[in-house]
Amino acid sequence: MITVAFQGEPGAYSEQAAFDFFGTNIRPVPFPTFDAVFDAVESSTCTFGIVPMENSLGGSVHRNYDLLMRYNLHLVGEVIVRIRWYLYALPGVHLHEIRRVISHWQALAQCERTLSALLPQAEREQVYDTAGSVKLLAEEGRRDTAAIAGRRAQELYGVPILREGIEDDAHNYTRFVVLARDPHALDEPSAAPRNDAEYKTSIVFAMRNRPGALFRALAAFALRDIDLTKIESRPLQGSPWEYLFYLDFVGHAQSAHCERALAHLGEMATLLRVLGSYRRAKMPE
Repeated sequence: MITVAFQGEPGAYSEQAAFDFFGTNIRPVPFPTFDAVFDAVESSTCTFGIVPMENSLGGSVHRNYDLLMRYNLHLVGEVIVRIRWYLYALPGVHLHEIRRVISHWQALAQCERTLSALLPQAEREQVYDTAGSVKLLAEEGRRDTAAIAGRRAQELYGVPILREGIEDDAHNYTRFVVLARDPHALDEPSAAPRNDAEYKTSIVFAMRNRPGALFRALAAFALRDIDLTKIESRPLQGSPWEYLFYLDFVGHAQSAHCERALAHLGEMATLLRVLGSYRRAKMPE
């Protein structure tokens, strides 16, 4: 049975992402931080890792972009998970009794308007994890406190759901990526021709800080009609006001037109690293 490292407590959406991607015949292994997830995969403690990269409302998870550069791991898959938040409270507790709401800061932010209407008097308090907030509620037994997490936390910790679907926007999705030591860990048999539109490639590169440098870098893809799906900049450590650019594009790095684009970019870039080519995730129904 393969082991999959994730950040958070059992019941977190990262664990759900692992089940959605691999199926239920896995052993998900919780870790307290994203750094620990990367460590677990690099050290072979776990076969794979799964981490969030971006949320459709909250944007990018910058810590994980930085860790991709720090570790020599590969992206071998992605999965998109529909995020739906639930308000938990101890049995018999009513809304007017709640003076404190605990959860991960992203969940609190994604439910802010709803919380302001439901619980205008309640203090918001950040904790380390969404499912962990329900675990804390069960352990502390405070009747003045509610927690925000996904539905599976109810099965694991036995705390009743007080309100369903409290997120401010129903179009709330998180994209997770799968980490592995081997870039071919999930490769499929190559008997059938590859459909390039079904794949995505993630890269990171740096350019000399000159006028038009980024324009020329992106032109390497535009000239070949390669669809760019995301670009993210992060500080280049040790070089103030210089940046790394993380780029996702449609296609496989080994396809001829993508190889030419990467070779073209490599002629201009001071750094270029292919993080991985993998099947594109489908939006959940």
